[in-house]
Amino acid sequence: MITISVSIWAVLALIVLALAIYRKVLSSKEDDTMHLADAEANLVSQQNVLADKLDVIDKWGKILTIVVVAYGLVLAGSLLYQGWVEASKLPN
Repeated sequence: MITISVSIWAVLALIVLALAIYRKVLSSKEDDTMHLADAEANLVSQQNVLADKLDVIDKWGKILTIVVVAYGLVLAGSLLYQGWVEASKLPN
């Protein structure tokens, strides 16, 4: 049971890491220059699409980070409690 729980936590943590790397790759293609001219309308639409993608990745990254941290704390607490119960069962 503990192995499955730790495995689930590890998979979730890897997903968060993968999202962070994916966001880093996408943001490296970001153009920080503001384009306002009508001739640059294509660049503006590309900036908007990229900004929307980054917003979605940020939202899921924050949600999954909170889940990973909370699940890890519950898992650590559970393991500590199980260790405490096992230690209290030992003969004096």
